[in-house]
Amino acid sequence: MIKRMNKLPIDLPVPAHGDANSAAAVQELLGGRFGEMSTLNNYMYQSFNFRNKSKFKPFYDLVASITAEEFGHVELVSNTINLLTTGTTFPGPPDIAPLQNGLNKRNTYHFIATAQASLPGDSMGKSWNGDYVFNSGNLTLDLLHNFFLEIGARTHKMRVYEMTDHPTAREMIGYLLVRGGVHILAYAKALEIVTDVNLAKMLPIPNLDNSRFDYSRKYIAQGLDNILYTWSETEYRDIDRIWKGTNPDTGQPLQVVFGAPEGYPIPNLDDLPEEFAPGITIDHYVEIAKRLGFTGIY
Repeated sequence: MIKRMNKLPIDLPVPAHGDANSAAAVQELLGGRFGEMSTLNNYMYQSFNFRNKSKFKPFYDLVASITAEEFGHVELVSNTINLLTTGTTFPGPPDIAPLQNGLNKRNTYHFIATAQASLPGDSMGKSWNGDYVFNSGNLTLDLLHNFFLEIGARTHKMRVYEMTDHPTAREMIGYLLVRGGVHILAYAKALEIVTDVNLAKMLPIPNLDNSRFDYSRKYIAQGLDNILYTWSETEYRDIDRIWKGTNPDTGQPLQVVFGAPEGYPIPNLDDLPEEFAPGITIDHYVEIAKRLGFTGIY
């Protein structure tokens, strides 16, 4: 089971103005082949189907704990996309075409299908699909695949960062570059234990340090490139048999934190009357609140 928290892992800045075309590009980091939906579902099914969990518990704990973090990454990227559509359209009667500014945006699905919110798909509108999940059952092969998957995800994050200068998008990407680097190193260390091959010598791939990205630097300064969370106060503690020693890039000690980061509030999305979302008038809301037994929140 996963215990859900109503938080995001970072304080995501709410913009005064969005950038719908940046939102379309960021979709790749959510529902693309190397997006967060792929990392989540790959590790989730590998953890569900992991054979001989008791004998290989440190490796099971690693995959399972990273699964939980990836859920939060899916939520973070989705909220970033939601904020990037801010201010694109305007309220008004249907005949003045209040959604007209969405007509020439790269992803019109954002304006037609989801009321300017995230989609489970890539930057070109293709839906995410289960064919992106790899779960061979072979421990070495699955770990090697995860190492590759995280490097592919890192590459795409770097490219989208270079496509947009929107501060909300870059804040999210800067953080995920750091956390993705942790996952790459974690799978490299796991593979070294299994195979005695030091894949960490290959890193970073691409050959560009995270410190080159301005929005990553504060997360590096916080030491988030050295921390692996269990995402449970009592379970998955054997990841410390893998996540130990020092970070090969910085020489700083690696640290396992039992539990999860404190988190930050999830931005509230305002009504979009031109999208009929949520489609509840103030009078209707008052009636609903009364039926729910709420008072004094009108």
